[in-house]
Amino acid sequence: MQFRILGLVEVQDEQTGLRVLPTGAKQRALLAALVVKAGHNVSVQRLIDELWGEHPPANAANALQLHVARLRRLLSGLEAHDVAPHTPRAPRARHTPQPWIVTTSRGYTLRQAPVETDATRFQHLAEQARRVLPTDPAQAGELLRWALSLWRGPALEGSVLGDICAARAAQLEEQRLSALEMMYDAYLRTGRHGEITGELVELTTDHPMRERFYDLLMVAFYRCGRQAEALGVYERARNRLVRELGVEPGPALRGLMEAILHHDPALVTTADPRPPAPLAADPARVEPESAQGYGTAGDPALPLVEEMARLHRRIERLQQEQNQLMCRFNELTASGTDRVTAGP
Repeated sequence: MQFRILGLVEVQDEQTGLRVLPTGAKQRALLAALVVKAGHNVSVQRLIDELWGEHPPANAANALQLHVARLRRLLSGLEAHDVAPHTPRAPRARHTPQPWIVTTSRGYTLRQAPVETDATRFQHLAEQARRVLPTDPAQAGELLRWALSLWRGPALEGSVLGDICAARAAQLEEQRLSALEMMYDAYLRTGRHGEITGELVELTTDHPMRERFYDLLMVAFYRCGRQAEALGVYERARNRLVRELGVEPGPALRGLMEAILHHDPALVTTADPRPPAPLAADPARVEPESAQGYGTAGDPALPLVEEMARLHRRIERLQQEQNQLMCRFNELTASGTDRVTAGP
């Protein structure tokens, strides 16, 4: 059985492929918190805080017990599918599974062994890729593609009600972005710069404070013979950082801009541009899934992608202007109402 938290929280029976999504936000948040803290006791009070925050119900402990009981039934129902059916020659073996959720004197614990999550697989693949990147960037890129294909949406989607899940979701999102940075670095090292400019344009739009994506995009543009666009990326990054944070780009981005201006030979890749050989089997024993925008692959329609990215930025600016106008309209409306109320 596998607990999946890279997207909506769900439980999967890996033998049958059966997946169960807990019903209700509280049920999902409880499962997510116990999975995040697997093997460790989570106190009743902390789980109450996780599910209800500053506004718990009057009978919060009883309500928590009810959610735990429902979750136990869900997990035991999945585990029942693991029992091999009997045959006339082989009677059904007795199967007394250990409870997944253990009650302790202070709270509840999700038993650690054999708890496995898609997040653990993702981290394992990313670490493998990190180790081989200096010597085999093609293999590193393939490993990272597998790792990112495990993402079905934002980590712990629909379950972030309290601090336990919020902290873990933020940590996993940072790891996802780092894996994306490493994957595109691997692609640049293998001469695949022409395939990734559109994807990097989107990433700089979606994560405008993350300098590494600008860095990778500048190199990709430069290697495509688009020096002016590479320098334009730097200006866009600088304007955004100065406007939003009041800081200049870091030394790495500034150094890259200087290297592009002076046509530094080190910017030209010397790696073998051949595509990586496909892996014989997924090292994480999973089939690739649709990442829904969370694990990107090459897109041959680069001009169209870039145009879409430019339209996306334009829409963002229009939405910001609309919000400013609405705020101003509300202020004027409120002040007019106050004058009417204060009149004779």
